[in-house]
This record gives sequence, C-alpha cells and structure tokens, in this order.
Amino acid sequence: MSESSSLATLILKSTGVYSDEAIERIVSQRAANPGMGLAEAAVKFGGVKEAEFLDAVGRALGLETVDLSRQNPSPEALQKLTAAAVNQFTVLPFRLDGNALTIVASDPFDTAAADGARLAAGVTVKVALAPKEEVEKAVKKFYGVGAEAIEKMLEDGRYEVGDDIGKMTKIDVNEMGEEASIVRFVNQIIAEADRQGATDIHIEPQETELRIRYRIDGMLHKVDVPPQLNRLKNAIISRIKVMANLDIAEKRLPMDGRIGIRIAGQDIDIRVSTMPAAYGESISLRLLAKSGSFVKMDDLGFNERDYEVVNKIIHRPNGIFLVTGPTGSGKSTSLYSFLSEVNKIDVRIMTAEDPIEYHMAGINQVQMQSEIGMTFARALRAFLRQDPDIIMVGEIRDRETAEIAINASLTGHMVFSTLHTNDAAGAFPRLIDMGVEPFLIASAVAGVMGQRLCRRLCPKCRREVPLDMKYYNLDTPPPQNTVFEPDGCDACTHTGYKGRRALFEVLEVDEDIEGAIVRRENATQIRNLSLSKGMKTLREDGWAKVFAGVTSVKEILRVTEEQ
Repeated sequence: MSESSSLATLILKSTGVYSDEAIERIVSQRAANPGMGLAEAAVKFGGVKEAEFLDAVGRALGLETVDLSRQNPSPEALQKLTAAAVNQFTVLPFRLDGNALTIVASDPFDTAAADGARLAAGVTVKVALAPKEEVEKAVKKFYGVGAEAIEKMLEDGRYEVGDDIGKMTKIDVNEMGEEASIVRFVNQIIAEADRQGATDIHIEPQETELRIRYRIDGMLHKVDVPPQLNRLKNAIISRIKVMANLDIAEKRLPMDGRIGIRIAGQDIDIRVSTMPAAYGESISLRLLAKSGSFVKMDDLGFNERDYEVVNKIIHRPNGIFLVTGPTGSGKSTSLYSFLSEVNKIDVRIMTAEDPIEYHMAGINQVQMQSEIGMTFARALRAFLRQDPDIIMVGEIRDRETAEIAINASLTGHMVFSTLHTNDAAGAFPRLIDMGVEPFLIASAVAGVMGQRLCRRLCPKCRREVPLDMKYYNLDTPPPQNTVFEPDGCDACTHTGYKGRRALFEVLEVDEDIEGAIVRRENATQIRNLSLSKGMKTLREDGWAKVFAGVTSVKEILRVTEEQ
C-alpha cells in the first residue's frame, strides 16, 4: 500500500462512519481515478451522505462545520476574495477575525485551494466545512451569477459603456463572439435558468441596475447578479442579439429571433424577443426543450369523470376539441399529451403551430410564417388536401380559421385547437362573436376543456394545518378538516412549492348543450347546464387537489376565479 493510500485509510478510519470494506473500496476507486480527491471518492463510493461525512471529518480533524442555509458570511470576509478566486478554488469567505479569514470548503483535504485562498486574500486562512452544493449556491447568492465573468470584462475595459442610452456601443461583433468572458456570462445565466427549471428569462435595464429575473413555476424570481452588471448592460444585450442573429445596431424597433443551445446534453430552443424601453432594450427569452418525454395523459392529473370524457372525445373520428385558458396555463402541454395518445402508425396527424414548441416523432408539424402569408387559415386549407385524420391548430384567432376548422371537423376530421377564454363555457360565445353561426358550432364542437396551472407543494417541507372554513366555498361539506400549506426548504429554494399541476374543467357537448348554443344562451347559462350534468369547475378541481395534499388553499384561490 502506498503512503498516500495508508494516510487516506487512516483518515477514513478516524471518522468512525466507514466499514473496512467501504474504506477499501474508496481507496481502490481513488487509485483508479488519479484526478479524484479523497473527499469526492469518500462521498461517491462510501455509501454515506456528504453532510454526514463532513461532520465526521470535522470532528476527527477539529474543523468547524457551517450550515450555510442558516448562517451568512460577513461583508468584510466577502471583500477579501474576488469572484474569480472564489470560483477557482470553490470556497466561500465566511468570517474575518483580525488577520485570520475562515473560508468554507467542501473538501477538507484540498490544501491547494486553502493555500490559493491564503495567497489571494493576503491573510492566514482557516477552513470550515459545508457540502459542495451549499457552497456553490452561497457563492451565487453573495457574489451573483456570472460574477467571475463580469470581473474579467471590467478588467479588460473593452465592454465598459457610459450611461447615455442614445450612444451607440462600439463593439466588434466578431471579436465579441470569440471573447470568453461575455460568452461565459450569458451562457451561465441561461444554464442557471435551465438548472432551476425556469421557463423564461427577463433581462430588464432599469435606471440604476440591469435586472434579471427567472420565471419558475409561473412566478418571477429575481436573480442575484453582481452590482456592477449595469455598466455592461449594452454588451450583454448585444451578445444575446448576436446569438439570435438580430441586428445589434437597431435599437428602436421590437425584434424576434431564436437561439439553439445545448445544455447538459439536451438541446434547448430559445425564443428571443427584444423591446425598446426607457433605459435600454428589454429582452425576454423563452426556454423550450426541443425534444424530450411528453407528459402522458394518465399523468396530467384528471379526476375520473374528466379522464373518461376527454379520452372519449380525443378518440372520436371527427369533431372539434378546444382547450381554453390564458397564456402559460399549460394548453400546449395538454394538446401534445392528447396527440401522443392518438399518435399511431395508422393515423395521419398534421399540426399548424406558431411556433413549434416541441418536436414529436411521427407527426407532421408545420411552422406558421405570417410574413410570407403562411397563416393558420392557409395551413388549414392545405391540410385538407393532405389526407389527415387528425389536425391540430395552434390557436383559433379569427373567423376564417374558425370556419375552416369547423368545416374540417364536419367533413370527417378530428380537430384540436386552443382558444383564449376564461372558462370552458366561454368558448361558445367567443366563437359566435367571431361571426361563426351557432348551428355550425353546435354541430362541430365535441367538447371544451378549461385549464389553469397551480404550484405543487414541496413534498419535503409541506406542513399540515387545520382547514380555515372562511375560504371553503363549495356546497358539499369538506371531506377532511386538515390541509397542507407551504413552509420552505433548500429543495424548493425556500418557496414552499416545487413544480406545477394542472386544474381542469371539462365540458362535454350533448343535445341539451347543443340546443343552448343554437339559442345563443350566454356562458353562465351553458355553464350551469353543464354543472347539472356532472362537470366540475376549476375551483372544485382545485379543492380536490388541496385535500389530496397536492397544493395549498391560497394557491387555488390565486389561480381560479370565484365560481
């Protein structure tokens, strides 16, 4: 056994958490992977959680362990190390006692990192311990995402710009495209958004800052970024425009573009929208996975009645099935789920989308391009000459599209589409307002599904509380007296929620509802008629998910209208 292996064995035995077999496995695996440190090997191959390992090592070596979720570093300590040094050594300056700086690290055996931090800070260094993920999270929180790249750009001096918005920023596009700092910063912002599960990134120039926000689970969260970022806003915005093949010299008009990027082995399609604002161009990026697993219909969260009705409708040979709801309510996800359900070798499916959000094998997807006249209506007309069995239209926006879709359904095609209304019953007056004849609507529409998205409670930290009856507004008594509410933990970034769940109301058109449509009855009358036939409202479906522990009362009250 080599000297280093003997020392490693001695250290691991002193922790008291590893068996002889585990120590032998750790030492042999580390020997087989020369670049792997002892701490990494111990966590990876030892069968012990990182926090437990660090606690044991700390006791054995007399090192302090720090809970970074509850303890914050001092401002004086943070000033002793630059973002570049912190990222290079993966340490966090934590406390300054006279001429001694305590740094938090995840590897107690990495003497090179401690020595590097000592030289960079110019003071003596003590090491405290915390899990690697906590250290990295704290570095992003207190230094900001991409802080190292920002420091490098300011050192270069090439991208620093004045506060005069009217001035053109002089940037060599080709040179900027090759420059590592600006590229790395923008990539870090996008990669961090993808890691946190964000659907949108908003980059918004303000008077005194460049604000960056992520939309996660439907809610906006401000991103911790370096305070000096505002001085580089024009360079950052220009870099994104270059990536999206947009004209960086044009700052007066809104523009749209796309970026294709690969993150952790997955292709991400990013839709870019720019808008001139008071303090510079505001940029929104929508992140879409080009491919991936689609949500199965069984996993959407239907109650038993709604599942049976929807399953029956989507397998009809003809008719129209509409999905309604505001932007960002999950309509596209539901439609792709239905298409996946009916996508068989003997079924020809054609979709008209603007844009194509997800690519699905076996389906003919067509991108709308209004600038050359490729509209939903024109695509629909062409589809009818392509012998489809099922047609999906991204959205019914006008009378022409609505009438062609209805004619398609009446000539033996099944049509899926979306409509912007507040609830399922509102779809019929909306179509009539477009100028479609009520008798055509009654004959063609097989069903309408309204939906919303609510945030799911984090399963690790939700807590049970008594039901406050002042919020419960259903006619039937509650099935239980307790519900769950959010608390907050590291797993959900202290929001209390993680992921989202859909709420549904499914209206099936039968003879009685056809009669109401022909008589031009309003949405309330049609809704009440549907309720008498067993339809559950969005609020009712929400309460069912509250009692199932999926979401909270406040979340249901937030996303559903009083019904």
